[in-house]
Amino acid sequence: MPANQNKVAIVTGASRGIGAAIGERLGRDGFTVVVNYAGNAAAANEVVRKIEAAGGKAVTAQADVADADAVRRMFDSAETAFGGVDVLVNNAGIMMLSALASADDANFDRQVAVNLKGTFNMLREAAKRLRDGGRVINFSTTVVGLKLETYGVYAATKAAVETMTAIMAKEMRGRYITVNAVAPGPTATDLFLNGKSDELIERMAKMNPLERLGTPEDIAAAVAFLAGPDGGWINGQTLRANGGVI
Repeated sequence: MPANQNKVAIVTGASRGIGAAIGERLGRDGFTVVVNYAGNAAAANEVVRKIEAAGGKAVTAQADVADADAVRRMFDSAETAFGGVDVLVNNAGIMMLSALASADDANFDRQVAVNLKGTFNMLREAAKRLRDGGRVINFSTTVVGLKLETYGVYAATKAAVETMTAIMAKEMRGRYITVNAVAPGPTATDLFLNGKSDELIERMAKMNPLERLGTPEDIAAAVAFLAGPDGGWINGQTLRANGGVI
């Protein structure tokens, strides 16, 4: 029997890319996976199909993480269906790049709403409702360390997530709930690859000493470690899953 049998994991933004890889990996590891998505039901259903084809158990859950009421309803549904939630993976996020001088108000507000408020909405519910012994894995970015031009607003939202991660870890004292973050470097997803020249992709792949882009499965493996039995002593940390770029 898998070590995580009968445990339930919510993965936000799980209809594609890194989120989908996380859902599939946690499904193989024995979790019942709640595949959260904002708008693309067909893609989310495909992730559920893949998890079930591999012998796992999964359901979809539509919710915009920026909507606190929708987040509460998602937890309600998971508790009604499965009795509770053990793991939260805050993967949902958006990235809109521009120099600070030309940053658009609407893009600023949307990134804060999804990346920061959305993560906060999920953390607030998890802090009250996660079963004792649970795990929270937030998502940051290696750009918080690299501080690349045009990433100012995006990286700022993720730096805030790292701060909340460390504070929530302390606030969960007595409940054996760990709270950590994963900060990927350049990773080969459609979101990353679209709109970039082959030359730029190659240059970014060579930035780390392993000289390749990360894969969604690389990031999912880091999440699976933190969510599983071997990650229990890691708490309040940000794991920079980036091949050594910083």
